[in-house]
This record gives sequence, C-alpha cells and structure tokens, in this order.
Amino acid sequence: MSSVHVVVPDDIDDPLRPSGGNTYDRRVCDGLTVLGWSVHEHQVAGAWPSPDAESRDGLSALLTGIPDASVVLLDGLVASSVPEVLRPEAHRLRLVVLVHMPLGEDTEESAVLSTASAVVTTSRWTRHWLLARYTLPPGTVHVAEPGVDAAALAPGTAAGGQLLCVAAVMPAKGHDVLLAALATLTDLPWSCVCVGTLDRDPDFVAGLTRQAGEAGVGDRVHFVGPRTGADLQRSYAGSDAVVLPSRAETYGMVVVEALAHGLPVVATTVGGLPEALGGSPGNRPGLLVPPENSSALATALRCWLGDPRLRQHLQRGARERRAVLPGWQVTARAISRILGGVAA
Repeated sequence: MSSVHVVVPDDIDDPLRPSGGNTYDRRVCDGLTVLGWSVHEHQVAGAWPSPDAESRDGLSALLTGIPDASVVLLDGLVASSVPEVLRPEAHRLRLVVLVHMPLGEDTEESAVLSTASAVVTTSRWTRHWLLARYTLPPGTVHVAEPGVDAAALAPGTAAGGQLLCVAAVMPAKGHDVLLAALATLTDLPWSCVCVGTLDRDPDFVAGLTRQAGEAGVGDRVHFVGPRTGADLQRSYAGSDAVVLPSRAETYGMVVVEALAHGLPVVATTVGGLPEALGGSPGNRPGLLVPPENSSALATALRCWLGDPRLRQHLQRGARERRAVLPGWQVTARAISRILGGVAA
C-alpha cells in the first residue's frame, strides 16, 4: 500500500471557518484513502501563512519526525511562507506542495516551491501564474481541479430575483462592489443572501453594514454567516443565481457548486473564475464582468433581472455545464498520479 503524509491547517474541519481550500484538502484525503493510499493526516496549529515562532517550530518538529523518503503533501497555506523549515527536509523527504492561492512575488513562496519534488495547483490559471513568475521546471507543476458533488436542480423563481453570494466576507471577495451595484437596482425586485464567515475582517463587515444602510438596501441584503452541509445546500436550492464579485480567485469552487445546482453565475474575470465557469464564449452558463467595477456588475445584474429570455438562455447553459462537471474522485485520481510519480 502506498503511503502519504498530509499536512493541513488545524481548522480544516471547523464549520465556522469553511473555505474552498479546507474542503479540497478534506476531499483529497478521503479520496486518496478510497484509492488505497495510507493517509497520515497532520493538522498544524498556526496563523498560516503568517505563523509565529511556535508554529514554525511545531511544523519543523513534525517534519523531522516523518521517516526518510516519505511522500509529504503540504497545504500551500502552511508551506509557502516557511522555506527555512522545508529546505532542511527536502533532501530526505519527497515534498509536494498544494497551492490553493499563490502568496505572491514579494514572498518566499518561490524558494519553497523550488525545493518541492512536485507542485499541485487547482487551476490552469494558477499553473501559468506560477510558471510565469517563478523559475520552476514545468514538468513538476501540475493541475488537479476541484471536483463537485452531484446536487439537485434548484427550482428557481419566475422573476429570478433570489441572489446568493457564497464567500468569506473580506475585501478580496468584493462584497463592497456588490453592494455598490445593488444600490443602483432598487427599482427592481430582488433580495441577496450573503453566506460566509464574518470574523475574518470585522472592520470590513461593519463598513458593509453602514454601506448597505446608506444605500437603502439594508433590508434586502442579508449577511447570514457561514453555512455548511444541508444548510448550504438549502441556500443554493432557494436561489436563482449566484454572484461572486471577487478581486482574486484561483479557481472558485463556489462557481462549480452553483452550476451543480443548475444555477447561473455572475462573476468577475479574475484568475481561474472563467475556467471554473466554463462553456463557450457564446454559450456561457453565466455572465463575466471586470473586477472592481460596480457599474459593469450592476449592468449584468440588471440584464439578468430584466430579461427573461436571457435568464432562460443562461439557465440552459448552466444545466449543460452541470452535466459534465467532474466529481471529487477525478481530483483524487489526479493527485494520486502525481504522488505516485513522486514516490517512484
């Protein structure tokens, strides 16, 4: 039996702090087990990717205790900022770093990734970004896109006005842009539920509350906190479209979760979001707008709300995309092949 040590943040299963990265890590661990791998999971405490000395020491001690020649899959949130911890172990361990979101060129990430036997990204966009900025052998940088669970079709409403945003409430996700767009649509019938953690940036959340009140949409935009499992599925089921106004995304698992319910998506063109949305330019299952552009987002939402034929067209596109979405077993098999190549 093949064996792999998987190093993940200690909040991987915290229902109050759900994230795409945590979901991906958990589903990969489960999928590798199904495929016959002996998975040794190690949860490490720390404010990753900005750990204190105690967290760095804890990770170092953990790696030191793993036997020579072992395959070690590390979440990039943990690994990418600590080259001084990984370098001493790279000569005896087969390190594989899973990059959910690049930390950026002004970090020590390049030094970390250059020590790894392989790098796994969650989108083609991320792979291209890393290869364009860091000196990495292309053959060591791989893609394993997130999967998605099959889901029941959301029934939708005739007016299409039930909007849903699923994202941690923080500046990178663009909720302020969304509120600015919705403030121009008060003549139309709609409501918007924002599902996502509220404790990442309390000042930003407080600012959104003020912004919504001043714009006169405070009674139509609802920040309900994180939802997982059946509660999240009910949120999708009760919606007509998902809006993701992000400033940065490497893939956007929310997009494929929405499509799995047959829900069209209004999203920005950043990072891997167009890749996740899929479809052809003339038959996308949603609408794409530039980031940081509330006017463009407002125009797209006005078109969605005001044009029944457009809604039907996008709904057909979403259902067609739904039929070809890969499951998590595809992701697990991709990771398994990468790990197997490193172990050989």
